[in-house]
Amino acid sequence: MEWNEKTRFFLKNLLQGVMWLTLLVVAFLILKNRLDVDYVAWLSPIYESPAWVYLIYSASELFFGIVPPEIFMIWGLRSGNIIHYALIVLLLACISYCAGVVGFFFGAYLNRTTLFKKLKRKVFGKYEKYLTRFGAFLIVVAALTPIPFSGVSMLIGSVHFPWRKYCLFALTRFLRYGVYSFVIWKANML
Repeated sequence: MEWNEKTRFFLKNLLQGVMWLTLLVVAFLILKNRLDVDYVAWLSPIYESPAWVYLIYSASELFFGIVPPEIFMIWGLRSGNIIHYALIVLLLACISYCAGVVGFFFGAYLNRTTLFKKLKRKVFGKYEKYLTRFGAFLIVVAALTPIPFSGVSMLIGSVHFPWRKYCLFALTRFLRYGVYSFVIWKANML
């Protein structure tokens, strides 16, 4: 029974992620191949400044994934070189993982603050019932799906989940980035 509930929860959220990725890839391909829009020139002030891109991305990941990471993966395509692209995606994945770690410590050490209580109530508290039911599985689901990874990491930290186990389960974040970036790379080749 519990496995079926876990499976449904995971598949529901994974399906949302796949649908989002599909929508984003289709929009990217239409913009790139069908419309006469020079998106590079339009985004040039930010697009050509990696420091700004990484800063915006880092802030987004710290604040619950406001901007989907796939958009930054598309930005990474600009070099056209698979090795360079893979390094950019690896850096994005590392930033996301580190944002989760920051969230974990925020939850672990600041869980009694008014700010944490407000964030929990308004942003990620709805996942508390899943933490109670699924435990560490919630970390994996948040790492692989659009569930806000840093928010879940805060929640995990607030219940004083073992640090090493958190780090191990959170590594699945890299799997998401690897798979999604591969799909985006292949779509760009079309």
